Amino acid sequence: MSILTDLHIAAVGDIHLGEEVRGRYRERLKGIEHRADVLMLAGDLTRHGTLEECHLVADEFRDLPVPVVAVLGNHDYHSDRQDDMAAALRDAGVTVLDDEGTVISCGDTKLGVAGGKGFGGGFAGKSASEFGEREIKNFVAHTRAIAESWKLALKNLQTERRVVLSHYSPIKETLEGEPLEIYPFLGSYLLAEAVDTIGADLFLHGHAHKGTEKGMTPGGIRVRNVALPVLGRAYGMYCLDGVD
Repeated sequence: MSILTDLHIAAVGDIHLGEEVRGRYRERLKGIEHRADVLMLAGDLTRHGTLEECHLVADEFRDLPVPVVAVLGNHDYHSDRQDDMAAALRDAGVTVLDDEGTVISCGDTKLGVAGGKGFGGGFAGKSASEFGEREIKNFVAHTRAIAESWKLALKNLQTERRVVLSHYSPIKETLEGEPLEIYPFLGSYLLAEAVDTIGADLFLHGHAHKGTEKGMTPGGIRVRNVALPVLGRAYGMYCLDGVD
């Protein structure tokens, strides 16, 4: 029987960095290696997804003393430079997930992380379906394809601990505080279904600035909304073997 040690995960999303805050976010990360084994970024790292913003973000997270794993958000896609942004972050030593998985070494422990930006569609009972106009069918099919990719990524992670990192939410509970009318554009139940099918220890997302921090998938996996406006601090701390 293996003995698992606690893993401490720092996470934040929706930091929306701009030139006037250059260097300030990195200042808030000082000493993170004494509190966390890994830092996860849940998308919307920029305001408009420009190359100038993406290089600023890369500089803020370059060569941190803990591994950094990130996904992009809808703002990071706005200028259609998402591939350049991912490349710049990778050049800075950040692992960027795009509907795939990776294994992070945290001391003697291997942590599996799967995910990507995610997408919308709504939640059980009040969601879009693959019926009607081609545009609606494409919208839902896009999210379903993402969910299937996450299932495969999780299945292929040969680790005892697994975390899912996303921008969009898998449940509506962590959206509470947002207008009901925009729930379909903040996440999808298909993301939760995929993760519940394979299993994980924790699901981290952002996107919902006015949402709620804590929730749970129907299958009992902890979900945390780590959008900076929700946390009100530089990053949240989550222990896989403890109660946060």
